[in-house]
Amino acid sequence: MKAILECKGLSKAFGRKRVLRNIDLELERGKIIGLLGPNASGKTTFLKLANDLLTPSAGKIYIDGFTPGLESKKIISYLPEKTYLNEWMRIEQLVQFFADFYEDFSVEKAYDMLKRLQVNPRDRLKTLSKGTKEKVQLCLVMARQAKLYLLDEPIGGVDPAARDFILETIINNYQEDATIVISTHLIADIEKVLDYVIFLKEGEIALTSSVDEIRTQHGKSVDSLFREVFKC
Repeated sequence: MKAILECKGLSKAFGRKRVLRNIDLELERGKIIGLLGPNASGKTTFLKLANDLLTPSAGKIYIDGFTPGLESKKIISYLPEKTYLNEWMRIEQLVQFFADFYEDFSVEKAYDMLKRLQVNPRDRLKTLSKGTKEKVQLCLVMARQAKLYLLDEPIGGVDPAARDFILETIINNYQEDATIVISTHLIADIEKVLDYVIFLKEGEIALTSSVDEIRTQHGKSVDSLFREVFKC
């Protein structure tokens, strides 16, 4: 089966600063994948390249066989690190906006997640706490029936008590043949939901492995191996 995401020699530089270096990678379908690394390791840049928000300096990236663009955006549901939603809008208006914009958006699923979140659809976004705003944005992203979900630090801005809710929302609201890429440096919090991991270190791949292989071959948790590789 063709990989959902493939990179060949992918590199990105901003002037003289090289952020990603010669990334070769294939991501399988139906997996939850951790894109793991400390801050400034290139995680966000990688996700932006996949979502056609940046252009590679060298190499190629393909999403379901397409170079990033109009066709790939139809099958990607992207959660950026910072919210982009209009603060003045009511939640119900945001739901309708997504429904109008994305053919694969499920209004029913969005309202179900918001109900479990105990968010009133009539509330304006600006009246919510920072953490609740991020949860609302996640609900909108996960209400799409996408082939590839790219989630940039989905648990980074919320308190520990809310992280289990967010992970539950992620794993319970995607199709089994879809792929989820979760970018984070909070390894211990998400390890339990991951099938596969990619360690990024200073813009290069330091390790790719299934979670099961890490536990059997290294005899360690992903978090322990991460701390060893990154000396943290």
